[in-house]
Amino acid sequence: MYHEERTFPDGATLAHAAAHFVVETAHLAVNSKGIFNLAVSGGNSPRAMLEVFAASPMPWAQTVIYQVDERVVAADDPLRNLRLLRECLPKAAVVRAMPVDEGDLERAADEYALSLPKWFDLVHLGLGPDGHTASLVPGDPVLEVDDRDVAISGEYQGHQRMTLTYPGLARARKLLWLVSGADKHRALSLLLRGDHSIPAGRVEATSSLVMADAAAAS
Repeated sequence: MYHEERTFPDGATLAHAAAHFVVETAHLAVNSKGIFNLAVSGGNSPRAMLEVFAASPMPWAQTVIYQVDERVVAADDPLRNLRLLRECLPKAAVVRAMPVDEGDLERAADEYALSLPKWFDLVHLGLGPDGHTASLVPGDPVLEVDDRDVAISGEYQGHQRMTLTYPGLARARKLLWLVSGADKHRALSLLLRGDHSIPAGRVEATSSLVMADAAAAS
């Protein structure tokens, strides 16, 4: 798929630009249909964007935030992606958390899929040096799931994950890729070429914007 690309001199500038884009998209969605459905990826990389976004004039009462992926760990584990959302976002934010505490993870994934909107107005994605995005990692069987929007991955870096699948990500009207760091340069080049040798290169959606810092893009 085609990716619009914007490059920024450093991580701080990138975070502010990404947050501004999220806020702008939110207001457009609320003005047109009364609700803004946003899905946010895990990891620490979106922290700066979320902090700026949280302090911005957002229509929180009309915003619903979903998780793109979550580690299957205890609720108080510092690796839990939900912790970042709780720490960065205001209490007014409505967050639909992935139910990774359930005993039957496959059933929990199906239930989360039923809670998803028909379309996400915006899905935020990161990019790993190995070309993974969400919890779609190289060699994992979840890459071949085409009949479910949410699934359970195999173990990656010590943990299973609940993740949106390729069909789940295809619900996005717009993708926002946030990519920073020189270690992402090769993966970013492959993503922009639509190279299916990396998981990120297989993501399809209505529209895609890649925001990267100079270290990743150069």
